[in-house]
Amino acid sequence: MTKVTILPVSTATGDIVYHAMAGNKQSHGRTAGEALDALAAQLPEEEAGTLVIVQTLSPDRFFDADQQRRLAELMARWRAARDAGIPLPTAEQAELDALIEEEVSASAKRTAALLHELTR
Repeated sequence: MTKVTILPVSTATGDIVYHAMAGNKQSHGRTAGEALDALAAQLPEEEAGTLVIVQTLSPDRFFDADQQRRLAELMARWRAARDAGIPLPTAEQAELDALIEEEVSASAKRTAALLHELTR
C-alpha cells in the first residue's frame, strides 16, 4: 500500500492549495481530492490501492486547542523573524521546538490509536 501525504499550503495571495506526495511523486490541486486524484494518476497500477485518512487538525486528546493556538502564534512569529532575517528569541524558539515535539508525539499517538481501531 502506498503512503500518501496531503498538506495544505498557503499561497502568497493567502489562498490554500493542497500538495500530495507519495515517494518521489508529487501533485497539487485546489482541493485535497484534486491533489490526490492527480497523484493517483501518476502511480503504477500495483500501487493504486490506497487508504485515505483525513486528519482535520482539530484539537484532540493528544494535542489540545491551547497547544494548537500557541503553536500557530509561535509559527507566525518564527516566519516574521525569518522574513526579517533575525532569529526568534531563544525562549520562544525553545517553546516552539517543544510544541513541535509534542505535536510529533501526538501524531504518533493518533496513528497508534487509529491502528488499534482498524485492527479490532
